[in-house]
Amino acid sequence: MNPFKLGAHYRGDQHCVFTLWAPLLKQAAVHLIAPADRLIPMIRDERGYWHATITGIEPGALYFYQWDGETDRPDPASYSQPQGVHGPSRVVDHAFAWTDGGWQPPPLPQWVMYELHVGTFTAEGTFDAIIPRLPELRELGVNALELLPVAQFPGERNWGYDGVYPYAAQHSYGGVEGLKRLVAACHREGLAVIMDVVYNHLGPEGNYLWGLGTYFTSQYRTPWGDAVNYDGPHSPGVREYMVGNARYWFETCHCDALRLDAVHAIYDFGARHILAELAEVAADCGQRQGRPCYLIAESDLNDPRIVRTPATGGYGLDGQWSDDFHHALHTVLTGERHGYYADFGALEQLAQAYRRPFVYAWDYSPHRQRFHGDDPGDCPAWRFVVCSQNHDQVGNRALGERLSGLLPFPALKLVAAAVLLSPYLPLLFMGEEYGEPRPFLYFISHGDPALIEGVREGRKKEFAAFHAKGEAPDPQAETTFEDSKLQWELGKRGRQGQLRAFYRELLRLRRELPALAHLDNASLTATIIAPGVLELRRWRDGNRIVAWMNFAADSATVTVEPGVGAWRKVIDSADTTWGGENSGLLPQLPDGSLPDTITLSPYAVVVYTTEI
Repeated sequence: MNPFKLGAHYRGDQHCVFTLWAPLLKQAAVHLIAPADRLIPMIRDERGYWHATITGIEPGALYFYQWDGETDRPDPASYSQPQGVHGPSRVVDHAFAWTDGGWQPPPLPQWVMYELHVGTFTAEGTFDAIIPRLPELRELGVNALELLPVAQFPGERNWGYDGVYPYAAQHSYGGVEGLKRLVAACHREGLAVIMDVVYNHLGPEGNYLWGLGTYFTSQYRTPWGDAVNYDGPHSPGVREYMVGNARYWFETCHCDALRLDAVHAIYDFGARHILAELAEVAADCGQRQGRPCYLIAESDLNDPRIVRTPATGGYGLDGQWSDDFHHALHTVLTGERHGYYADFGALEQLAQAYRRPFVYAWDYSPHRQRFHGDDPGDCPAWRFVVCSQNHDQVGNRALGERLSGLLPFPALKLVAAAVLLSPYLPLLFMGEEYGEPRPFLYFISHGDPALIEGVREGRKKEFAAFHAKGEAPDPQAETTFEDSKLQWELGKRGRQGQLRAFYRELLRLRRELPALAHLDNASLTATIIAPGVLELRRWRDGNRIVAWMNFAADSATVTVEPGVGAWRKVIDSADTTWGGENSGLLPQLPDGSLPDTITLSPYAVVVYTTEI
């Protein structure tokens, strides 16, 4: 491990240590450009790390690294890019008056995640503007905030997956200082912070790492071009670059978890996979800080090795997304079958997704035309994250429609219940809790005209593969970004207010009913009891729940098995409280049995509970 931290580290008293990893350079220098122009040669060690200690320098100084006496480039480990991805890097003093010394995040099995995009979450689009909204999220029942990537990207509008400075929090969002204020405020409100990080690629504009010749390899290809070099020549420095980034978010910025983007596009055939090394670093950071630090992977591999322990042949991450749950739920309600949705559409698949996290666990996938996934039966249910919507599944539609634009109002309540009654960690996408009607579109603000046109054409081809209807808005247009901003006031009135209250009540039940709070696939049954109707039963100790969910657009009368105990209704989406027309289902069943038949309204869900 390199004893020097990459980047510019201000030590106080006008001293700053600069470290650059560039083993193929013959010369390197720090080129200070403000407040005064100075060129300071760097010294190379045997591993290709260049070092310089500079005096007479203060935080805020601007600098480049000069390569081989010719080319000025920003710092690959820059902590601040105030003039954008092509401008100079800025020296940062990382001192901050933290107030979270006693902070402990909730245990992972209790997390309710809320995914948000900083730029569209508020009108201002900054870290600081999020802070006044935190009490509302806490009151809703959220306890973990997941930020889409904030690493510096080109311009001021981007999802974040075009980031090119992994250590630099986006300047237009408020930079690292604003991020720290947000993290501190989250911890005061009892909210954990999840940082979405991208270790499978860097964006195309401002990515000067290509010029160093060590960070990427043509041995493997990803959707973004050459893969990050995790196992080839010079890979130790690349690994340290990414591992150091994870440590930075945990230790310097006090984040509680990292969401690792698309780990299926990370290629490492060395004996120690980079994911396993990241897990070791997260554990070390947690031990050093006296609080857990979690890693949650996005993966479409359906591979339980991601969350299995090293002792059982796994990488030891704390959680991973289950796309199968989303796809099963989405296709049953929308009827869509294009692209990867071709593998889904049967209600029995959704029932299967309750019984195990993956629908495809070494089952034949018609879309892939091969067997896919593996059985995760030895992995706890709480290691899997499920959702009905997220930035990908909404924003990668041509018109960016949320489910609120695809489904009738009763179905939005059913969607909420389907996710929140599951035995998995739920993730909400910003605005879904009140049915935000605005889309979440794909947007960029690149400066290269050829790149802009390439993105436009690439999106058109992608939508053609999904048989998308309508023409997608121009991703470069500022209006595309503005049209994606949330309308918070809608969640306080009318049907949208009722939907938000329905989410809040489901989250309360999830916390308070032992049968729902205990996340376990073994203590549940999920059964199709009639066309379009799924019965979910869960139990823990003496507490039991039964939920009937009607995924059909028509009412359904179904026969149910009697149950032992005095059952009481805890939530019914057809009640007038939630904007329904009153189902007429009894609030209490004092005779000790469930009714022989019940009639469910279209897209209705009803939950009863008992103690035995």
